[in-house]
Amino acid sequence: MSEQRIKHIVEALLMAAGKPLSLDQLLAVFGDGEKPERDELRAALAELQQDYAERGLELIEVASGYRIQVRQDMEPWVSRLTEDKPARYSRALLETLALVAYRQPITRGEIEDIRGVSVSTSIMKTLQEREWVRIVGHRDVPGRPAMYGTTKQFLDYFNLKGLDDLPTLMELRDIDTINAELELGLPGEAMPGEHLESGEGAEPDDTDEPRVVQVAVDTSEAGGNSETLH
Repeated sequence: MSEQRIKHIVEALLMAAGKPLSLDQLLAVFGDGEKPERDELRAALAELQQDYAERGLELIEVASGYRIQVRQDMEPWVSRLTEDKPARYSRALLETLALVAYRQPITRGEIEDIRGVSVSTSIMKTLQEREWVRIVGHRDVPGRPAMYGTTKQFLDYFNLKGLDDLPTLMELRDIDTINAELELGLPGEAMPGEHLESGEGAEPDDTDEPRVVQVAVDTSEAGGNSETLH
């Protein structure tokens, strides 16, 4: 089978799948006598990435495999195809997700100790329903509290191949800039022209009281050093 033919088949598979496909999943589609070598498959994927370099689509590698998707800079136009607004998440939920990502495995009690406020059941439920967070074990202490970690779905959603691809703490220093980019307000504060409602799209914060959050982040899981984020 020619290299061009392999590339076209791989492209069709990725377009039809609607989800990331691993090398093994791609190879499994080829029948006996036509199955390419893994190096040939990787070469076809590399050529496809180059083909999409100047287009509105891109081929990326995430935790679960390879995926063809719309480029992020095309989102303003693509979003006009649907009336559904993307889900919006509260600062409390995003802080909780960040702590799980950087400190995993971590218990709910440890998250509460770091944030200084309780973590609502609805936040943990939302993170698990989104399949971004899962229980990975239980801490060997009285009560055996559940320990949480991130999933492949979390990595896939944020276009990451692994925890090593998480932003470093130095990249997260400017909290005001991050908040502006995410359009986050202060805890419990509605966005301009909007009202926060309970539910998955806008979790209410745990408290209306002002607070200072000191997040101690152990990045050993993500190939970094232990630092403290204020």
